[in-house]
Amino acid sequence: MYTTLFTTIENNILTITINRPEKLNALNQQVMEELGQAMDEAENDSQVRSIIITGAGEKAFVAGADIKEFLAVSEGEKLAKKGQDIFFKIENASKPVVAAVNGFALGGGCELAMACHFRLASENAKFGQPEVNLGLIPGYGGTQRLTQLIGKGRAMELLLTGNMLDASTALQYGLVNYVVPANELIARTIALLDVINKKAPIAVRECIKAVNAVYDPGKNGFEEEAKSFGITFKTEDMKEGATAFLEKRKAEFKGK
Repeated sequence: MYTTLFTTIENNILTITINRPEKLNALNQQVMEELGQAMDEAENDSQVRSIIITGAGEKAFVAGADIKEFLAVSEGEKLAKKGQDIFFKIENASKPVVAAVNGFALGGGCELAMACHFRLASENAKFGQPEVNLGLIPGYGGTQRLTQLIGKGRAMELLLTGNMLDASTALQYGLVNYVVPANELIARTIALLDVINKKAPIAVRECIKAVNAVYDPGKNGFEEEAKSFGITFKTEDMKEGATAFLEKRKAEFKGK
């Protein structure tokens, strides 16, 4: 179905693996287009409750963009906007999208990881935005999301030096939620999503929407929260959750 991605669905979790290990899973235009397509399909697939994005092999999540393609492109702004649109699909997905960072996450790879709702990293993971070394800046949202996640001073230093962060520093900075041994990375990510998948799907969707509103200058986050609260308040799942709480049993959510 895909040329550059490998996908599997198990226990309502879609795993998208970027499958170019010989190129350290570098993002070319085909990868980007297939990622966008995979996200569209995941949104419309009722089997899918949550999504993992990871890279093939043991060395890299995504080690950057495919630089050879850059030399053939005349309109850099169009290229950046196209990439941003695909990463917005990930950031604004109604289902949780988690990056399982299994090695180098550099340039476009770091930007991809940051577009996900949160990140787990293996102990050998490394993060960075080294575009300045190419006479460029990040174009797929890296300047914005890195600043949101780790703060202006630290983001500015990383962007201007092009230096890399190791996994433990990324954890300290708040760039990742957990650092785990490489052989436990996918299992730990699945375990976390198994917990989330048992929650009410509409509530999960509205949480994502409300949190994203914090960073959207066109929205009032408090107003968005109140709207989302109102939406969840009218659901069958809310009645089930409240009743289960009072009856001291586990809720059985149906996504209605």
